[in-house]
Amino acid sequence: MCHLTGKTEPVAPSEDECKAIVGEPAPDFELESDLGGKVKLSDLKGKKVVLYFYPKDNTSGCTMQAVNFQAALDKFEKAGYVVIGVSRDSIKSHTNFRNKQGLKFPLLSDADSEVSKLYGVLKLKSMYGRKYLGIVRSTFVIDENGILAAEFRDVKAKTSVADLEKALGIS
Repeated sequence: MCHLTGKTEPVAPSEDECKAIVGEPAPDFELESDLGGKVKLSDLKGKKVVLYFYPKDNTSGCTMQAVNFQAALDKFEKAGYVVIGVSRDSIKSHTNFRNKQGLKFPLLSDADSEVSKLYGVLKLKSMYGRKYLGIVRSTFVIDENGILAAEFRDVKAKTSVADLEKALGIS
């Protein structure tokens, strides 16, 4: 399902753009990683993936969420999950964020928003009267066969990781 909930109207992706449907193959992509090189989702077949989209590096909510993922990383890895963060920030910004917060999982740069569109996480937002297109904090769980197993859209930065742990039975 590609519609989003919230107080502002979503930017409705066309049927050609939004491909994230629970129970179907997860939309494949290849993005640059702050760890160097590129990450291609289909190369991770055989592994379970937690793919989380967040609005912006070094902001309070995104920092809280990333630090919470880092604190729970051992639990996710022991349960067989690879954790990957995605935002529209540059690799340089991601590297700064990673180093500042001590993150050990990859952050991918979706600078052109193509993957965000595929997963239907872009929404028209408003700040100080200015409208802009931004990422809605969302998490997707992809099974070892590359199937989108679950989606959690418009999640809260503070509780999203604990809520995900509970949903996956790894808390």
